[in-house]
Amino acid sequence: MYKEFLKMIPELSLIILLVVTFILDFASSKKAERKWFNPVACLLMLVQVGICLWTSYLLRGVERDFYLFGEMYVTSQAINLMKTLLAAGTVIVLIQSRAWLSRPEQKNKEGEFYMLVFSTLLGMNMMMSASHFLLFFLALEMASIPMACLAALDKKRKESAEAGAKFILTAIFSSGVMLFGISMIYGVCGTLYFNDVAGKMIGMGASLTTIPMLIAGLVFFFAGLGFKISLVPFHFWTADTYQGAPTTVTGYLSVISKGAAAFTLMMILYKAFGPMVKYWDYILYAVIVLSITIANLFAIRQKDLKRFMAFSSISQAGYIMLAVVGEHTLGATALVYYVLVYIVANLSVFSIISVIEQNHNGCVDMDSYDGLYKTNPKLAFLMTLALFSLGGIPPFAGFFSKFFVFMAATQAKFYLLVFIALINTVVSLYYYLLIVKAMYINQNENPIPYFKSDCNTRVALTICTIGVALFGICSCVYDWIFAAM
Repeated sequence: MYKEFLKMIPELSLIILLVVTFILDFASSKKAERKWFNPVACLLMLVQVGICLWTSYLLRGVERDFYLFGEMYVTSQAINLMKTLLAAGTVIVLIQSRAWLSRPEQKNKEGEFYMLVFSTLLGMNMMMSASHFLLFFLALEMASIPMACLAALDKKRKESAEAGAKFILTAIFSSGVMLFGISMIYGVCGTLYFNDVAGKMIGMGASLTTIPMLIAGLVFFFAGLGFKISLVPFHFWTADTYQGAPTTVTGYLSVISKGAAAFTLMMILYKAFGPMVKYWDYILYAVIVLSITIANLFAIRQKDLKRFMAFSSISQAGYIMLAVVGEHTLGATALVYYVLVYIVANLSVFSIISVIEQNHNGCVDMDSYDGLYKTNPKLAFLMTLALFSLGGIPPFAGFFSKFFVFMAATQAKFYLLVFIALINTVVSLYYYLLIVKAMYINQNENPIPYFKSDCNTRVALTICTIGVALFGICSCVYDWIFAAM
């Protein structure tokens, strides 16, 4: 049995990272300066990326999934590829976090921050590898509780404490709703294994899939996970939490957490609820239209950039879900590719928001960005590239990611849904261009003064900008993901 642990290498390596980080933090807690801590944490996370990439490489060409621990845990090349992308995104988050963590009031929380990030990533990895509803639920809580601590990490700011409180209260409610749905599924099917639930439906035919309790279980389960992805109408916590949480945490929450939850939802819908596709297709149809449309309309009204990015992330979640309605392999490839592009584009925006916030008295108002091009032209230019990618303007990577999710939905003949999404893309271009207009056209008598970004921010922005520029035109990236599916 102990040999089975060797097949879950990404999780084991994360546990080792947690232990090493704890020892380093404990041993050096009384030292005034720990400039080495952030580079070490980034290096450890980079090793984690290499380990995930290596395990994905070992499984190349293997068509079957590997099940462990009574088939409750599953691993495959596609799952390990997604773990690689999330680990790589976490490296960028850790790199850009140094400026915030080096502030006097945050220095004593640096080790705590790294351990919480590693804990949430461990929960996300277990969540994506779950093939049993019980393991999935435990993994989800393992990821959610440390995330609430991260949102409230800057506890001396009432906004951060409020963000953590709202996140944990929403997480508790959504977990209860989800658990209620899982109990209904177990009551009808008598099993919590994803494959067995689908097998029961296939074995019993149409009679089982029409049972009201099973349909209600699907709805409650979807609603619970919809809170985690912040899909409309389960999005009410998002703007307040994003605004109140530390900017670095907001960036992590908006891309890494969302990517893991979206991938997990897709896999569970395919594996457990495949025979009920006619029901969850309608649910996804409604949720996608509401998420993209309502989020776009509310984003136009925002003046706080973090709230603005919150509604942007809700809209982007709708586009991510657009891939789920597509054909299995094509849709899964489009979703993973979209998450990859979204990671680099969104983290680029949050890196700029964070560095300006650190150097301009915590300012995150959109009006303060008026005339940014005159004083900080490089930051304005990089922000423009990232926003163009989020809006889907060619030739940036965001254009291709949207193209592939549209293509996946079109292959499944959801023509009206794609048309609505295309119209909303035009709306999203409008509100992304509002920031570009502020930086390049609007006048400001007291613009943000010139400042030199720290080394870590420059590294993070370089990585993200290279991704925004190259992931779209380098077809090998999409081919690599497609081969893993």
